Amino acid sequence: MKIAVPREVAPGERRVALTPEAVTALVKSGLEVLVEAGAGAGAFHADDAYTRAGARIVDAAAVYGQADVVLKVQKPTLAEAEQLRDGVVLIALLQALTSPELVHKLAARRVTSFGMEQVPRISRAQKMDALSSQANIAGYKAVLIGAESLAKFFPMLMTAAGTVFAARVLVMGAGVAGLQAIATARRLGAQVWGYDVRAAVREQIESLGAKFLAFDLGVSDAEDKGGYAKALTPEQAKRQQELLAEKTKEYDVVITTALVPGRPAPRLITKETVAGMKPGSVIVDLAAEAGGNCELTKPDEVVVANGVTIHGPTNLPATMPVHASQLYARNVSELLREMVSKDGALALNFEDEVVKGACITHGGEIVHEAVKAALAERAA
Repeated sequence: MKIAVPREVAPGERRVALTPEAVTALVKSGLEVLVEAGAGAGAFHADDAYTRAGARIVDAAAVYGQADVVLKVQKPTLAEAEQLRDGVVLIALLQALTSPELVHKLAARRVTSFGMEQVPRISRAQKMDALSSQANIAGYKAVLIGAESLAKFFPMLMTAAGTVFAARVLVMGAGVAGLQAIATARRLGAQVWGYDVRAAVREQIESLGAKFLAFDLGVSDAEDKGGYAKALTPEQAKRQQELLAEKTKEYDVVITTALVPGRPAPRLITKETVAGMKPGSVIVDLAAEAGGNCELTKPDEVVVANGVTIHGPTNLPATMPVHASQLYARNVSELLREMVSKDGALALNFEDEVVKGACITHGGEIVHEAVKAALAERAA
């Protein structure tokens, strides 16, 4: 069976779906690996390294023309989707909930597609959880951006010229990215607070040495079955904005990570809140791609408003392509192993909750229930 890795074409994307180390493991298990020339260059993996690992370097036509399984990081463009052979298996971060045209295209071409973002959050699938592995990197890098932009030290310093007090950092959202941001800001010596509508994460925030910022929004159960925060009602969201506006002015750096899968990012920071913050403060908005947690965020731009610097990065893992690729390659390899028999043949078992849960299209149909519902809602 031929596993193929195309070169990523999304602007700024430097990750690659398989590293040479991952290729070695797949080749040893009896699979043939094709890698498009230059696919690993952005992550500093030369073609020669893939060749030594047992892969065959090919052009784009061979990648799409010969592959039984195509592994990507980013979702394919519509042009790339046109090159996929009927019946091929595609594994990538498809963003299926918000990519209706692509999903319909994959179904029409009878591609069996799997979205890495839809891997069920169960114990057995933790090693396949690409959302977590990449969010971990984003949370880390967000703090470095905040520290670099802030015109102050992060740690407290006692010097002959006087004492410098530690920066105050607020992290909104305590998922994987938020918890890594808290841990990293603490390592840099800042005073750190964490906020989340899910009261259940308070223990995790405090275990990292941060303080939990608690508000009563009248929410009894703010967590869905996937572990994500549920969307608030308009009344609850307005109350949240008001409470956060009062507290946000106390912080030097605010890092926002709040996302609801398939929906616009919750608006946590209004332009009025920004106007009330201290000049020189910094916001790093990790929800920029979904519209932003801050009203003034612009994707992949740096905005300065009322003396507050607002960063809206949309793909921080790509700025750390070596480790991001290493972790993603492990995630995708582990999912692939769920689909391959001991003799190296493709064996899709749709009774398996991981395979079924991650599958978006199969046999010319959209088979993922949540994706079907989301696309129907968009079309209505």
